Amino acid sequence: MPLSPPPPSFLHTATGTRLAYYDEHPPHPEPVPPFLLLHGLAGHMGEWNDLTTRLLTAGHRVIRYDAAGHGASTRNPPDMSRAAATADAVALLTTLRTGPVVLLGQSLGGLTALLTAAAHPDLVEALILIEAGPAIAAPDLPEQIAAWLDSWPVPFPSYQDAVAFLGHTAWADGLNWHPDGTGHPRVDRDMMTAAVREPATRDRWAEWERLRCPTLVVRGAQGTMPHSEPPEMRSRRPDHTHITVIPNAGHDVHLDRPGELYGAISAFLNSRRSSG
Repeated sequence: MPLSPPPPSFLHTATGTRLAYYDEHPPHPEPVPPFLLLHGLAGHMGEWNDLTTRLLTAGHRVIRYDAAGHGASTRNPPDMSRAAATADAVALLTTLRTGPVVLLGQSLGGLTALLTAAAHPDLVEALILIEAGPAIAAPDLPEQIAAWLDSWPVPFPSYQDAVAFLGHTAWADGLNWHPDGTGHPRVDRDMMTAAVREPATRDRWAEWERLRCPTLVVRGAQGTMPHSEPPEMRSRRPDHTHITVIPNAGHDVHLDRPGELYGAISAFLNSRRSSG
């Protein structure tokens, strides 16, 4: 079984949802913006352990949290819409008095990051989207997610079995490990399908075109983001959109190639500083 992480802090939102989060400060702060990290569907904030360490070393303050319906946050929130998810991100930023941040999200967390930046430009200095964009998702995405979750051999009989099935230790670390050594999901099937119902019925190109902050779009070479989506994103915002493709990476770029991802993030931030 994995080592237990340190206990998180909790934010109680106006809707009654409890958000578990970490707010970590670097040992040697630099004059660089803080980061807010948003994980993807069925994930958890522990997926950002590697990137958090690298960002802290570079002098950034790093905030990350379990989205509603995930991890140690409220498991069955009343609202799984992207509007509710955006409100949660804003609640953290304003409560923690972060000032403008680099908002980074992967997959569904990337969509939440995009919408947050569009609705609250004063809170976002730069946007980084990993395998995420404004295009409409496949109409059968809720059914795909339901089938994927139904295929999980729950409970996982051992940590090794969970890693073998899920593909990454970070995914296994996100399970609830019982004293008998079995691993149990910390997400509910109905909440996960509810979270992707909206992205499967509408696109967010209007919000994308409303953005004014510089944006880095990261695609895994073997990821699930359509190859045509990043060029379309750049064509609609040519002066503010940067694209990079990480070789030998799937949808979970941050887990498949964490070093290469950090390199792309550093290059993006350094180019902004040098041009400013």
